[in-house]
Amino acid sequence: MARPVIPRSLRARLLALWLLLLASAAATGYLLFAFYSQSADVQVGQAEVAVARACREIVDRTAFVTGAMASTRIVDASVRADLADAVSVALARSPGVEGGVWTAAEGSVAYAFPTYEGTGPKTDLPSAERESIAQINADALRTERPAALRRPSRTQALLLQACPLRGPIAGATAWTMARIQTDHGPAYRQLLAGFAFLAATVLGSALFLGRFLYGFSGHIARLKAQLAAPRSERGDLPDLAPTGEPELDRLVDALNAASARLREAQGRAVAAEKLAAVGRLSASVAHEIRNPLSAMRLKAENALASGDPARARGAIETVLQQVARIDGLLADLLGLTQTRPPVRAPADVAALVEASAHLHEDLAREQSVRLAVETDGLPPGARVSIDAGQVARALDNLVLNALQHVPEGGLVRLAAARVGEGGGARLLLTVSDTGPGVPAAIRAEPFEPFATGRPDGTGLGLAIVREIARAHDGEVRLMESTVGATFEIDLPWL
Repeated sequence: MARPVIPRSLRARLLALWLLLLASAAATGYLLFAFYSQSADVQVGQAEVAVARACREIVDRTAFVTGAMASTRIVDASVRADLADAVSVALARSPGVEGGVWTAAEGSVAYAFPTYEGTGPKTDLPSAERESIAQINADALRTERPAALRRPSRTQALLLQACPLRGPIAGATAWTMARIQTDHGPAYRQLLAGFAFLAATVLGSALFLGRFLYGFSGHIARLKAQLAAPRSERGDLPDLAPTGEPELDRLVDALNAASARLREAQGRAVAAEKLAAVGRLSASVAHEIRNPLSAMRLKAENALASGDPARARGAIETVLQQVARIDGLLADLLGLTQTRPPVRAPADVAALVEASAHLHEDLAREQSVRLAVETDGLPPGARVSIDAGQVARALDNLVLNALQHVPEGGLVRLAAARVGEGGGARLLLTVSDTGPGVPAAIRAEPFEPFATGRPDGTGLGLAIVREIARAHDGEVRLMESTVGATFEIDLPWL
């Protein structure tokens, strides 16, 4: 079973790409933070090793000072100086590590911080960590084993190491201490650099994609508006303007080329249709003229053969009737083929419809047909720029066509209305009747020349109505109706 294809727009795909970029940025940030945490732990671990090594180094160095001493609980000034020198030498190659010698009885008896980066040598025991130093030394003295302490905080980790001293000084321990700045070390700087680069790339990508999506959507909207704009009667595609986007412009060029080919094909089709229409028109004209001519010839031949003056007079009357018929046919043909451009002027539409109904009142009365006029759909005093004479002729043709088909006691209705607002407003002129409707044989193309359902009709009235409507940039339509026929002239409201 084939899987359904789900359409996805380019905009949705780019949005999904943007979300994936944000997700990857979040994952990368998490990895950077984890890497930083691991790097900080490694840094603290390395510092612990250095502190422990420095503590052992103090034990080794002070052994030379205490080797010749007798067991004592009091450490005099000279011994303190020697011990301080030994501690300084022991810590000289341990950057950032400070330490000294501690006794249970006197506390700190020696202290040194040879790698201190201040303005001068540091000789004072750090008071803030004094209790921690006393505690770690007490632990080492109690267990007689090295003791360690790690005290982390938000910005640094405090590391302490204490080692028991073997020698004549009772209750003595060596201790070392270091502070590791976790927010100023190499790992922290790498983390900041990584986050800065990540933020720059994500923000830059988001801005780039956002700008691209906005511009792309704008180009698509403009193309849609151009394609949706009102077209000519032939339905030609408009010439699309370039967007400035190479990918879209290739599509625009392809559409414009296809539109040009379509216009050429339509032109050839129109030319061929015109030739075919001329052929059909010629055949129809020949047929319409041949029948009256045949009738006139027959009447004339019979009159000549009989020699009866009365019969000759009747033949002349018949000839005149057929000449009038041919003259009317030629007049309609000229009206169809030589339609002049409309001369527009503001016209009172309601008065125009009333005048058309009034013109045909007598004929309607003779046929016992009622004429009704409806102009309620027009604004009061509505005036439209049209060629009033041509539009009146179109209405007359529609009303005469209705009167020729509606039975006795029927109704012919003329209506005018405005639909739409602003520049899209339209004028609708409607003529409907209660007759039998348009015959099925010509219903598909009722406006073609010589398409008629009456034996005595020329089939040019509706064709003339169509030409007048098109000359006004409008159209005429045969509307669907359950009773009779309804024709609607649709013109722009200017």
